[in-house]
Amino acid sequence: MIAEEKVNSAEAASTRKMARRRTRRCTRGVARTASIPCSLSAPLRVAYPVQLPIVPGCSCMARINQGETTPMSDRSHWDPDMVAYQKIVDAAAAKLPPIKLEIPLDPHRASNDAISMISAAGGPSMAESTDRWVFARGRRIVCRVHRPRTDQPLPVLVYFHGGGWVWASIDTHDRLTREYAAGAEVATVSVDYALAPEARFPQAVEECAAVVRHVAANGADWGLDGSRIVLAGDSAGGNLAFGTALLLRDTNGPKLRGILANYPVTDSNLDTASYRAYSEGHGLSADKMRFYWGAYAPSEADRINPYAAPLRGDLKGLPPTLIQLAELDVLRSDGEAMAAKLQAAGVPTELETYAGVLHGFMRFTEHVQKSREAVARGCDWLRKVTM
Repeated sequence: MIAEEKVNSAEAASTRKMARRRTRRCTRGVARTASIPCSLSAPLRVAYPVQLPIVPGCSCMARINQGETTPMSDRSHWDPDMVAYQKIVDAAAAKLPPIKLEIPLDPHRASNDAISMISAAGGPSMAESTDRWVFARGRRIVCRVHRPRTDQPLPVLVYFHGGGWVWASIDTHDRLTREYAAGAEVATVSVDYALAPEARFPQAVEECAAVVRHVAANGADWGLDGSRIVLAGDSAGGNLAFGTALLLRDTNGPKLRGILANYPVTDSNLDTASYRAYSEGHGLSADKMRFYWGAYAPSEADRINPYAAPLRGDLKGLPPTLIQLAELDVLRSDGEAMAAKLQAAGVPTELETYAGVLHGFMRFTEHVQKSREAVARGCDWLRKVTM
């Protein structure tokens, strides 16, 4: 049974500062639930302390040959805008308590969110912005809806934020979703799924699928065209976009118009060319990814489940896909391999790699020119697939 309720735009605006606290509260709510039905594996397990296993180990501006990597630990090959933005981040981080990858994560989420919010403020104004709630899998899932116009139902971009399945929220990615809404003339629905390790696989992917089903069936109630849905996400959110698409395909879910994946996690294999080249000194590290996988999918069986590691699945029947990658990113090989397998499966697929930028660059539009170019390119693609 899925239900929903609405908060009007004025109330949503007045409570924006509470959103991160709300996100953690919702996650804790999941953590204290004794058993939530789960169709993909055992009931949701909550654990403090959590034992984290060791996980085995073409841009508009410049095209990067797939598979070629250049190891570097300094910033000599970084895009100048990327260097300047990283200095802003470094200065902000120096004033905050250190972010540690240790359980529980709540004491460190505030610092992580504070850094993420540097790039989250602002963005295009919307005709209407509302926070909605979808009740599914024993939890109230917050969904932020941005509508650039309200005179007609718009196609929908359902967005899943990144953050290694353990960090971030709909607030940290608010500017990016506004830019997609304005640039592509779509409504965006940003999903505040439950975070790991309090909620482990497959809780998040099943929540995301529940929201998509709700939008498809009841989108008109939100002023949306539920027949034109694209899934999108960055990093772990890109992983959820692919996992959700596979789950919906396999369970007779709504037909999708496309998938927009920004530097997605597609496999639990950390022994790839890009992991070897950029494992240190480029923001997202191999050690961080080991922690994230351990928090999200502790068991080996989960880490090879196609809904968690979509590169290992049968990709036939997925909708047209655009994958946008950062050159200097441990996840670059993930995206390249996913694009190749999608193409082999007959899925119309486009792959772009942006030179000199790091993982996460799509959110830095206020500071990095290539971020603006990548978002604009994504908006052009969205217009095409939602026509």
